[in-house]
Amino acid sequence: MNNKPRDYRRTKISKAVIVGIVVLVISILSVYLFWNVPANKQENANSETQTDFPIASLQSIAKGKALSQNYCSSCHMLPNPALLNRFKWKNVFPQMGLRMGIKAHRGELYEGSIKGDDLVVPTKPVLNDEQWQDIIDYYMNTAPIALPTQDRPSPIKRELPFFTIEKPAQSFEGKQVLGCYVKIDNSVKPARIFVANGQAKKLYLLSPQLKVIDSVATNGPVVDILFDHGNAMICTIGNELGANSDKLGTITPLNITATGKMQLASQPIFSKLGRPVQVLAADINGDSRTDYVICEFGSITGELCWMENMDNGNFAKHAISNLPGAIKAYIDNQHGKLADLYVLFAQGEEGIFHFINKGGGKFESKEILRFPPIYGSSFFEMIDLNHDGYKDILYTCGDNGNATLVLKPYHGVYIYLNDGKGNYKQQYFYPINGCYKAIARDFDDDGDIDIVTISLFTDARQPEEGFVYLKNRGGLDFVPYAFPVNTKFERAVTLDAGDVNADGKPDLIIGNAFFDFGPFKYNVNEPLFYLLKNNTN
Repeated sequence: MNNKPRDYRRTKISKAVIVGIVVLVISILSVYLFWNVPANKQENANSETQTDFPIASLQSIAKGKALSQNYCSSCHMLPNPALLNRFKWKNVFPQMGLRMGIKAHRGELYEGSIKGDDLVVPTKPVLNDEQWQDIIDYYMNTAPIALPTQDRPSPIKRELPFFTIEKPAQSFEGKQVLGCYVKIDNSVKPARIFVANGQAKKLYLLSPQLKVIDSVATNGPVVDILFDHGNAMICTIGNELGANSDKLGTITPLNITATGKMQLASQPIFSKLGRPVQVLAADINGDSRTDYVICEFGSITGELCWMENMDNGNFAKHAISNLPGAIKAYIDNQHGKLADLYVLFAQGEEGIFHFINKGGGKFESKEILRFPPIYGSSFFEMIDLNHDGYKDILYTCGDNGNATLVLKPYHGVYIYLNDGKGNYKQQYFYPINGCYKAIARDFDDDGDIDIVTISLFTDARQPEEGFVYLKNRGGLDFVPYAFPVNTKFERAVTLDAGDVNADGKPDLIIGNAFFDFGPFKYNVNEPLFYLLKNNTN
C-alpha cells in the first residue's frame, strides 16, 4: 500500500505533465522550424520550400515508423528517411503504395506511377488509409529538406599524368554518342578492342591503333560479350537500354576469323530474355558440359537463371533467383568444387549475395552485403585489395535514373575488406555522384592496388567525376586524379582494363555518353570512346 501523502503524489504527477507538455511543444517547434529552412540555403532542395503537407502529430509519426519497419522491410532493406529529401520521398510514395495495392490515396491517383505491364498490383490493399498516411507522415516529417553535400576527403586533381589519352577517328564523334560496351580482349595476340555503339546498334572490332578491322549490325545495344575457349557470344539487352518490360534480349554466337572478320549466327542461342546484362559460362551441375548463367536485369520483374546444357544444342532454363536487378555475377570454382556464384542485385532488394551450389542445379542463398533500395547499386569486383590472401569487395552505387533523381552524398566507390571468414566490413568510401563502375588494378606497378571509376550521373558542376583515378599510396590512402579541364568528357556508361600494346601494363578504354540537345546546346562533338594508355614507368 502506498502511504505517501496525497498532495505529494499530485505534485509529482503535475510536474510530469508539465515536462511532457514542454517536450511536446519543443518537438513540434523543432519540426516546424526544420520544415521552413529557406530554399536558398539548400542547394539540392526542391524549390517548394513551403510545404503543402500538414505537420503530423508525434503519435502519427511514431505509428508510421513502426509500420514502415513492419511492412516496408518485408520487401527490401528499410530506407532511413535521411537518405532522401522530403520532396523526393513524395515521388516514392505512389510507386511504393501501388506495390502494396494502394491505387489512390486522399485524392492522389497512384495508378500509372509505375511503367511496365509486368507489375502485379495486389487486389486488396495491404494497409488501410490511416496506416498508409502514418507512414507518409513519418517520412515527410523526419526527412531533411535537403541532403548534405559530399564529404570529400581530398579534392580531385584535374590532371592525369599516368595515362596518355587517345581518341578514335573523327567518324566516331557526334553530338549524341553512347558507347554502351567496350572490351580489351587479351585472349589473342595482338590484343583486339571491341566497342559497341548503343544508338547505331553496331559492334566494332578495332586494332590496338584504333583502326577499324570490321563491324557488324546487331539487333539491339550490346552490353556483354562472353569469350569462352575461343568462342564468342554477344549479349544484347533488347531494343533499347532504357527500362522496359520487354522480353527482347538475346545471346548470339559471334564468329571472328583470323583476319578479324565478324559474323553473327543467323539465330540466337537464347532469346526472349528480360533485359539481360551478363552471360557467364560454367559447368553448374558437374556433368562436364558447359552451362550458362544469365543476369536478366529486367524491370519490374527479372531473374538470375542458368541454362542447363542438355546436349545437341538444347538447353533447359532454371531460375536461381526471381529477384529483378541482377547486374553483375562472378563464378567461384575454388578447390574444384561445384560452381558457386556471387551476384550483385541493383533493384529493390539491393545487395551482394552468395549462391552456394548444393548440387543438382540447386542453390542456397546467403546475404553478403545489403543496401537500401535507393542506393542505385551499379557494379562490384571481388579482388584481394590488401594482399592478405582473401578476396575483398569493391562496390559502386550511383544509378540515379529513377524517381529519386537528386545528388546523393552516399553515391561513390566503397571498399569492404574480408576478415578471412567471409565477413565484409566497410573500410573506405570516396564520394562520386552517379558512380557507375570501378576497376581495381596495380596500374603504376608499385605493389598497391589502385582504383579507376566512371560516373554516368555526374554533377554538372563537377564534370571531373566522369572518370576518377584513385592512386593508392598504401594502406588505402588514395589520391584522386581526373581528365584535364580541356578534355571533352563528362560521363560514361562503361569501362574496361587490359593490355592494349603488350607492354605488360594495364590500359583503359571508356565508353562515352554524351547528348548535346535541348535549349542549351553547346554545338560540341565528343568521341564514342576514349583509350587511356598506361605511361607509368
